[in-house]
Amino acid sequence: MNLPASFFARPITHRALHDRKAGRVENSVKSIKAAIDAGYGIEMDVQLTSDGHAMVFHDDLLDRLTAQSGPVKARTRAGLEAIELTDDHGTIPSLDDVLKLVAGKVPLLIEIKDQDGAMGPDIGALEQATADALKEYAGDVALMSFNPHAVAKLAELAPDIPRGLVTSSYEAQFWPDLPQDVRDRLRAIPDYDRVGACFISHEATDLDRPRVAELKAQGAHILCWTIRSARTEAKARSIVDNVTFEGYLA
Repeated sequence: MNLPASFFARPITHRALHDRKAGRVENSVKSIKAAIDAGYGIEMDVQLTSDGHAMVFHDDLLDRLTAQSGPVKARTRAGLEAIELTDDHGTIPSLDDVLKLVAGKVPLLIEIKDQDGAMGPDIGALEQATADALKEYAGDVALMSFNPHAVAKLAELAPDIPRGLVTSSYEAQFWPDLPQDVRDRLRAIPDYDRVGACFISHEATDLDRPRVAELKAQGAHILCWTIRSARTEAKARSIVDNVTFEGYLA
């Protein structure tokens, strides 16, 4: 299994082509349409509803991007679809509706957000909801997660869809709620072969990590997150196969 060529043909927008000042917030229908119109690939995130659906939304909580508060997973799909995104005027979209909108026009890189809370094995429902939504989807798509248990589950539920690990330096200041032993373990990217991954998407400021070079030498595709300038893009491209970007036009 490998990533389709479309994943390397154009840069990939981080949470779609968002620009809050222009009225397009991350992972919104407006941002997704803008990415399609520009011909960019789209990276997006999915979270689980209380009634078992996948919604395109990054945060665990509603607070940052809506006037509502509390966990996404405490709301139903219908309830979330009625919540307006601040500064965007659209509402939170379901994965089902986003797939209908994209319809294979550009490649989709879908991140399964950790539902365990500590990158542990208490997962499954979001992976199932995502796999179900993708059953009839004919476009180029790949799945990934920081949580190796989620990626292993995707190997069971959607074995024909390319999958990868989102990887990081796991510095304590950026992962204050993750136990040190978990951070130390995941930093070494030990699960790549076990979960049947064909790529990683690695933290852009940590691309000189020897394990990244080792995986690349073994044939892994290397993506990265998140590039925010042409200068850092040029530097990253000496290592990576493609970039995920925001805040400028890659």
